[in-house]
Amino acid sequence: MKFDISSNLRISSEDISRLFTMDAVNRELGPLIRMTVPRAWADKPIAEWPTGRVLFSSWILLFGVLPVDRHTFFFQRIHPQQGFLEASSSLANAVWRHQREITRSGAFCRVTDTVEFQPRLPFLGRVLAPVYRFVFRHRHQVLRSHYDVGDG
Repeated sequence: MKFDISSNLRISSEDISRLFTMDAVNRELGPLIRMTVPRAWADKPIAEWPTGRVLFSSWILLFGVLPVDRHTFFFQRIHPQQGFLEASSSLANAVWRHQREITRSGAFCRVTDTVEFQPRLPFLGRVLAPVYRFVFRHRHQVLRSHYDVGDG
């Protein structure tokens, strides 16, 4: 199962770098979801995380308190101004691929999130797909609320 969502944002290079933190991830997800992060990784910008190996596991907490999944982080590539490709897994999903592409055009950036997932139990796809789409639409709404929206 796969979907994508894009937003045009008026965002500086410095602000793009600020998107690459777990605080920023949780700000985008909140208040719906919060992801836990070990202290050793919490203060380290995602752009400095290593690629090509499992990093840590994170609890996915509904409304910041109720554990609903356990996500294991693995990044294939990270570029602080262009995005990342995460190829992780979780208790619910054998495959979780999240690609964030950032393309600059003048004062604007187009941020595109592409999510592909394969649930461990096939019937879960019909349940999880609308939930994941909702969460990523929410993430982009939060991004647009923090940065002026461009046309498109």
